[in-house]
Amino acid sequence: MRRPAVRHTRAALSGAAVLGLALSATACGGGASAGGGKQELSGENITVAGVWTGVEQQNFKKVLDAFSEKTGAKVTFSSTGDNVSTVIGSQVEGGNAPDVVMVPQVGVLQQFAKKGWLAPLSSEVSAEAKKNFAQVWKDYGTVDKTYYGLYFKASHKSTVWYSPEAFAQAGVKPAKTYQEMLKTGRTLSDSGVPGFSVAGEAGWPLTDWFENIYLSQAGQENYDKLAAHKIPWTDPTVVQALTTLGKLFGDKNLVAGGGSGALRTDFPESVQQVFGPEPGAAMVYEGDFVSALVTDELHKQVGKDAKFFPFPAVDKGKAPVVSGGDAAVVLKAGKHKKAAMELVKYLATPEASGVWAKAGGYISPNKKVPAGAYHDEVTRKAAQSLTDAGNSVRFDMSDQAPAAFGGTQGAGEWKLLQDFLRDPSDPEATAHKLEAAAAKAYGK
Repeated sequence: MRRPAVRHTRAALSGAAVLGLALSATACGGGASAGGGKQELSGENITVAGVWTGVEQQNFKKVLDAFSEKTGAKVTFSSTGDNVSTVIGSQVEGGNAPDVVMVPQVGVLQQFAKKGWLAPLSSEVSAEAKKNFAQVWKDYGTVDKTYYGLYFKASHKSTVWYSPEAFAQAGVKPAKTYQEMLKTGRTLSDSGVPGFSVAGEAGWPLTDWFENIYLSQAGQENYDKLAAHKIPWTDPTVVQALTTLGKLFGDKNLVAGGGSGALRTDFPESVQQVFGPEPGAAMVYEGDFVSALVTDELHKQVGKDAKFFPFPAVDKGKAPVVSGGDAAVVLKAGKHKKAAMELVKYLATPEASGVWAKAGGYISPNKKVPAGAYHDEVTRKAAQSLTDAGNSVRFDMSDQAPAAFGGTQGAGEWKLLQDFLRDPSDPEATAHKLEAAAAKAYGK
């Protein structure tokens, strides 16, 4: 099953995976113990599976190596690719299931739990998580009141990236409100560079645009209801958010190439339009993972050539903080459940997160990770914004939906928001189409 959070990370780091990151990682001292000493887990062989490839896989292996050094256990990692649900399902049925899976979507975690594949996390893991994470992260890892998933890696999907040079030439500053952001975009356009580059070719960036506007404008309670399809997509709050989004999508002076141009622009190209050798826009909205492309594909300096400001508040709402993440779960079918649980306990510590944080390309939802552990100032700022949001963080809505609605190219929400980008003149009609697709996918 392919979901947007996976595609977000894969798309953002595909170039980095090819070119490589000049990174080094060392485990930071201190933090909680993984539990037990070297002798206790010596001889144990733990298998871990997840979607990560390339640089992400290399950096996660550094975390696993730190655990091995600490406990004596041997840990091997294998990539499932984006189709984690199908791959793990086949392995469970074939009797060769891994011990731990890094699950990239709430919907997949819930699916695994309801199939009876997951072992509840131990009281020790729960206690470590309670100490180090906001409750919302435990909630997203809980199914039917049982705690199954420890969120180890997160993404901050409420960051608007901009060119400081373009801003300086136009005499504008980062916006504090959504209306200010549109005004800034028009000023930039008047100065000769379109305000925004919008990645509409895949569809998933459009869901992120909608989710940030909806969370800020409609509020957390309505966001949770819509994510669970407890209110329909024809709800007035949805129409209002689409109307707000349509004012951006429908303004050819704001969007580079207009709607038709945006529909031909994939995510890496949208970043290149702002930070490439021939800039064609001043801002691009997407998550913290934009920095990987800026640094490793475009060879620009994050913090100097590229900066971000938080996605601004819409109308009278609060500034949104939308996130995604990968959760560690223990499979019942695994052969080393005790050692696997110790590994998950270790992943709950700031020590484990510190290993990857120093390497870069990573944000932890663990609020105890020292700011100095992060690779650069911009990542540090994004991580702090995420953890400071506490229980206000909301998980990517499309990642919580059935894949047929929230995670399939050319179908469901992706396709309908692409149609809306092409012609945003009738938000109410789009809302009705979204509801019809959602009702079918949710089985209602």
